[in-house]
Amino acid sequence: QVQLVESGGGLVQPGGSLRLSCAASGSIFSSNTMAWYRQAPGKQRELVARISTGGFTNYADSVKGRFTISRDNAKSTVYLQMNNLKLEDTAIYYCNAVPSPWGIRPLGAWGQGTQVTVSS
Repeated sequence: QVQLVESGGGLVQPGGSLRLSCAASGSIFSSNTMAWYRQAPGKQRELVARISTGGFTNYADSVKGRFTISRDNAKSTVYLQMNNLKLEDTAIYYCNAVPSPWGIRPLGAWGQGTQVTVSS
């Protein structure tokens, strides 16, 4: 059974940085593009970054230039380095696999997510 376990969230001031991690078990990681999503209070979940098995990345416009997604295939872990955080980045962050580098539909069950709060 596939498990996705997110960690690394916390409380940070505007302009600060956090690094999120997502450990994946099962076969979902090795053969799929991985993605980070986020869901802010009262809003729909949105996809913010993707990384293919070969390392191709793409980002939502709202995080481009500030967030960097990476993956360690040996550890079945995907990361999200978040710099210059803004108040509007406050959300619960989730990871999941998607069907392609341009896919949106999540392939696995959702993990518990990790809370990121940006506040002064």
